[in-house]
Amino acid sequence: MGSKWLIALSLTLAAAGAMPATAVAQSVREAELIGFHQLCEKGDRRACVRFGIMIGENRGRHEEWRRLHREWFWWER
Repeated sequence: MGSKWLIALSLTLAAAGAMPATAVAQSVREAELIGFHQLCEKGDRRACVRFGIMIGENRGRHEEWRRLHREWFWWER
């Protein structure tokens, strides 16, 4: 998975002052969610569980994620 590359890029941008640290953390979290969702779609049950846990831990971002990633909330359709 390319999440290590994304994390390194995000940290580099944050160090350069291009992004606030909270934006970097949110970008990394969203990249992880995308990766877990992709693995879950391919049948990885552990990825499905981790994806669900991360969604549940970040309830404050649900509205934004519903708008950007409707497929993540398939059970609400």
